[in-house]
Amino acid sequence: MLCLVVVWALTTARQRSAPAADAPLAQRPPNAPDSATAEAPRLTARTLRVYNVPEAGQGVAADARFFYPVNNTVLAKYEIRSGRLVDRWDAPNGLIRHLNSCLVEGRRVWCANSNYPMLPMGSSVEVFDSSSLDPIGSHSLGMRDEGSLTWTDRYAGGWLAGFAHYDESGGVKFKDHTFSSVVTFDAQWRRNGGWLFPQSTVDRMAPSAASGGAIGPDGWLYLLGHNRPEMYVVARPSMGPTLIHIATIDLEVEGQAFSWSKDGTRTVFAIDRRRKLVRTIEIPAVTPVGAATARRFR
Repeated sequence: MLCLVVVWALTTARQRSAPAADAPLAQRPPNAPDSATAEAPRLTARTLRVYNVPEAGQGVAADARFFYPVNNTVLAKYEIRSGRLVDRWDAPNGLIRHLNSCLVEGRRVWCANSNYPMLPMGSSVEVFDSSSLDPIGSHSLGMRDEGSLTWTDRYAGGWLAGFAHYDESGGVKFKDHTFSSVVTFDAQWRRNGGWLFPQSTVDRMAPSAASGGAIGPDGWLYLLGHNRPEMYVVARPSMGPTLIHIATIDLEVEGQAFSWSKDGTRTVFAIDRRRKLVRTIEIPAVTPVGAATARRFR
C-alpha cells in the first residue's frame, strides 16, 4: 500500500508540473527575439524624377554631374540636369558579355562583369575613364567558387562584392541561389572575408540573388534583388557569418544595380528595366532592428 501511495504522489506531481501538450505558446516561457530573428520593419521610398534611357537594362551608376546606365555590352553617360545623352561605349564582340553594375570614383568607372549565363562562371572588373568612357583597365577574377560577380563597393581599404548563384539559367546543378554571398577583398582583390545573406532576403530574392548592392551614407548595406520592387537593408553581425536584415523598403523599381547620389542626400539612381527608365528615388532613414548586434559597414 505504501508503494502505491508513493507512485500516485509522484505521478500527480509530474502531471501538475508538466505543460499541457496543446497549451498555447504564450503560456510557456517566452524566448525573447534577437536581431537575427526579429521581423525587419517595412518602409516606403519616394520617386523624385524619371529619365527615359534606352540603355537602362542592368543598372546605373552616378557621380555629381552624370549618371551611367549599363546594359550587358553597353555603357552610356547622361547629364543629370538635362537628361541628355553625352556619350556611349559599346563592347567589342566577344570580350564583354554581362556588365551588371558600376561604381564611379573620380575619373574612373569600375564595372562588375561576368560571362552570365555561360558556364563555368567567370567574372572580371572592368575600368573606364569617366570622361571619355574609354576602357583603361581590366582585372580578371577568373572562375570562382563564390559564383558570378554582380556588384562591388569600396570597403575597409579594399572591396565589398556580391556574388550570385542561380536556380535557373546561368546556375550550376550543385549550387542554387542560396549559395550567393557577400565577399570582402583587399585592394589587390585577395579574398579576406565575407558573409551569408539573411534567410529572409534569400527567400525574397529567389530564384536569383542580389543584382545590386551599395553602402549607404548611414553605413548600412543596401541591396536590390532581380525582380521585386523592394530594397533590403542589412548590417554586419557582431559575431557569426550571416548578415542581419534590418529593414525592407518598397520602391518604384524592380531590382537590378543602383547607385547612391554623390550630393550626400539619401537619394539613389535606379532603373526600371521593363520601361527603360532611370529613376532618382529618396530612401527613408533606417533605424535598425536589434541595434545591439547590428554593425555598420562604415
